[in-house]
Amino acid sequence: MVQAVINLEEHENRIINVVKGKFGLKNKSEAISLIINEYERELLEPELKPEYIEKMKKREKEPTVKVKDFGKHFGLN
Repeated sequence: MVQAVINLEEHENRIINVVKGKFGLKNKSEAISLIINEYERELLEPELKPEYIEKMKKREKEPTVKVKDFGKHFGLN
């Protein structure tokens, strides 16, 4: 386990205390761990949302274009 000394603004400290109270956690370390895990789950590796899956299924059916020279076709050369 790693220990860290961090500086928090008053508002940030209040948010940690709210999370701690809302979820019945024992200390601020547990609250910070919960916040970090939720951040990871929601933002770092989000699951594919149903809307996105539907969008990709529609795009999958779109016609494709064959290109001999990708760079020339898209003006990259």
